[in-house]
Amino acid sequence: MSRYERWNALLELLAEHGRLDVEEAAGELDVSAATIRRDLDQLARQQMLTRTRGGAVAHSVSYDLPLRYKTARNADAKQRIGTLVAGLITPGEVVGLNGGTTTTEVARALAVRPDLAEHPESGQSLTVVTNALNIANELTVRPQVKIVVTGGVARPQSYELIGPLAAQVLGELALDTAVLGVDGLDTEHGATAHHEGEAAINRLLAERARRVVVAADSSKLGHRAFARICGLEAVDTLVTDSQVPDALAAAFTDAGVTVLTA
Repeated sequence: MSRYERWNALLELLAEHGRLDVEEAAGELDVSAATIRRDLDQLARQQMLTRTRGGAVAHSVSYDLPLRYKTARNADAKQRIGTLVAGLITPGEVVGLNGGTTTTEVARALAVRPDLAEHPESGQSLTVVTNALNIANELTVRPQVKIVVTGGVARPQSYELIGPLAAQVLGELALDTAVLGVDGLDTEHGATAHHEGEAAINRLLAERARRVVVAADSSKLGHRAFARICGLEAVDTLVTDSQVPDALAAAFTDAGVTVLTA
């Protein structure tokens, strides 16, 4: 297990239990107590937790983890979701992508779709509008994809650009499909995000699109985060994994959302 994988696992345990004991965490991750102490000290320096005698406690019950710590969460499900979402896109569309691990998988799946890469003589076959620096970085080397980056102020946690500069660019654009990664989705509050600045830009992406697709693994469903992106009535399609409870999937369907499982 790499250092980042250990840190991710520790933060997952902390989010679940609210506190960690060094000896228990060492047994859980099958490493030495000294390694866990060093890990907790490093995470505390990054203000991801608060060190205590013999362990650590969470800052809060809801984590806005930096993107690099999220990559191991439900990785297989996110890749399947990304492939399914990419299959919903028609060549020639203008697609909006916000930041996050699941939308990054959507971008990667779009980049390798054969029908998007088969026509070099016709130039770019897809336009991607994104406020995510990592997605722009991955797709800018793909000649079949035209990349439009919103501009704005970068958040280190998510690599997303937010603020009035991002809003100004999006206000001048029209999208065919907006693909949104979310931190929570439920029938009462709709789509939500941990950070209000990201939620505002995500909301604008949804407003500028003819179709809104939420790409979220089942751990995000039935939960809400701090800031509202949009109501469920603005979501056309939810793409999630097969672990979504039947009752919850039925509730989204009853609200008018098409639910697809990968």
